Amino acid sequence: MWFVLALASSVFAALTSILAKIGIEGVGSHLATAIRTLVVVVMSWGMVFLTNQQGGIRSISQRSWIFLILSGLATGASWLCYYRALQLGDASRVVPVDKLSVVITLVMAFVFLHEEFTVKSIIGCVLIGTGTLLMVL
Repeated sequence: MWFVLALASSVFAALTSILAKIGIEGVGSHLATAIRTLVVVVMSWGMVFLTNQQGGIRSISQRSWIFLILSGLATGASWLCYYRALQLGDASRVVPVDKLSVVITLVMAFVFLHEEFTVKSIIGCVLIGTGTLLMVL
């Protein structure tokens, strides 16, 4: 099931890039990010209430709060940079660079989460990095 959801996520991420590139024309990148964020907030809280998970907010640990807030700040910074990059560059060049996050995530997961870094992971990172360079240059 995780694979199907991850694949759906990649399709929606692709749609996000295309729709954002079209929608950001003539709109400030920060304003566009704020509008996108508002939609995400409404949609996310809608799902919380739809699935009746709002009661779980009281049981979130302080550690989880800290890391969820930091994750939100990282997401916000990422979106602000991404929308500005989309405004300034072609989606076909911005998106591959943005997807270098895959390589960076694998390295960070190894360093901070002590996840396994295999020969396949290294080859994948090299291929993604090389592919990104080929698409951008």
